[in-house]
Amino acid sequence: MSYNVQVGIDSASYGDYITQSWRHLLPDSKRAVNLARIASWLSEFDVVALQEVDAGSLRSGFINQVNYLADLAGFPHCHQQQNRRVAGIAAHSNGILSKYASTQVIHHKLPSRIPGRGALELTLESGGVELLIVSVHLSLSHRARCLQLEYIAQLVKNAPHFVLMGDMNCPPSVVAKEFAKLGVKVKQGNKTRPTFPRWKPRHSYDQIWVSEDLKILGGEVLNYGVSDHLPISLEIEIPSWNEQDSYRKDALCSAIGY
Repeated sequence: MSYNVQVGIDSASYGDYITQSWRHLLPDSKRAVNLARIASWLSEFDVVALQEVDAGSLRSGFINQVNYLADLAGFPHCHQQQNRRVAGIAAHSNGILSKYASTQVIHHKLPSRIPGRGALELTLESGGVELLIVSVHLSLSHRARCLQLEYIAQLVKNAPHFVLMGDMNCPPSVVAKEFAKLGVKVKQGNKTRPTFPRWKPRHSYDQIWVSEDLKILGGEVLNYGVSDHLPISLEIEIPSWNEQDSYRKDALCSAIGY
């Protein structure tokens, strides 16, 4: 699952960007309730990528929202990448929640004229086969996004199996084009429905991409009522080998948030 949680703010119209703007800077008593609702939705998934989570600042009541959601949703493993801190008021971050222990975690700073965008890379292992998970939140600028997608394509191009999840801030066609430039073969889940804005979705900004060898079993856009984005989910099969070196499949349900 991938989910842009908008730091636990419940937006239901464009007007909320004005009337609720203070919630991006100051603590809010409703935030804990909203995060509890989000946690109840996340718990059914194996891996969740989160964007727009706060690492612990004034607006979040100095609560690390990645750790908080992991505890509430019952994830034994969580990882947080802080990309930008604003004078103790906000700590912009990506996160990954996982029911699988990781063998490696890497924080990448993505190229941008204005610093503050990152990619959180997590390596999972099943049956001796590695799966690379990457959670991202790309820039608003087209030029910066293209540079960031080129960086990510280089990052995953030699991985045998990978899943890229997050808020791309652009149509899927842009992602596909940039990956094709470097010869990285990918396929997308959840092609049917847009995810932003939540109250009247028009844009498919939230996306999950997988390496060509991974089999997609199903996926959907989820109609959950917190944030200004709708989350997306994808279920995949990971090829692996058993003790007799015969081919088998291990099912993994992959969850991401922004």
